[in-house]
Amino acid sequence: MGSVTAVERAPNKLQRSLMRLDEAPAFMRGWVQNIILRRAVPFTGTAGVRFISLSPEQVEVRLANEARVHNHIGGVHTSAMNLLAETATGMVIGMNVRDDCTPLAKSMSMRFVRRASGGLKAVATLSPEQAAYMQANEKGELAVAVTVTDDTGAEPVQCEFIWAWVPASRPTKN
Repeated sequence: MGSVTAVERAPNKLQRSLMRLDEAPAFMRGWVQNIILRRAVPFTGTAGVRFISLSPEQVEVRLANEARVHNHIGGVHTSAMNLLAETATGMVIGMNVRDDCTPLAKSMSMRFVRRASGGLKAVATLSPEQAAYMQANEKGELAVAVTVTDDTGAEPVQCEFIWAWVPASRPTKN
């Protein structure tokens, strides 16, 4: 028997929840998906993060350049940029984490390269090897690739996110 790849394995809890959206009329799926995910991570709704695409390999999220996320010079606040990148990386990890494990953001770094122009898009990816590693280990950590671009296609910020996962319940020590 060969090793299980990300494509061959059964969907995890998050994937199964999102698959239920297939029952909704096609024109409503995106809207319903955003409501469900914003309820799971309420701050994404406060900021107005939109979930564009979710798969075990890639997650794309967007943030409009609106007053609620502006900084003192009228651009997207650095905290909102962080939220966008964290959301994309966390969701791609969430699409791959084992049901018996809990994902945790371990560390992040951001280097601000230039002022953002307009809204932002973050795309996080996970390789098949990384997904297989997550399935094979009850705990571990991975660097998740994420690219944040603005409406001009430029990268105003360069990010690195390290995500860990641990068993969902730890035995109590007596």
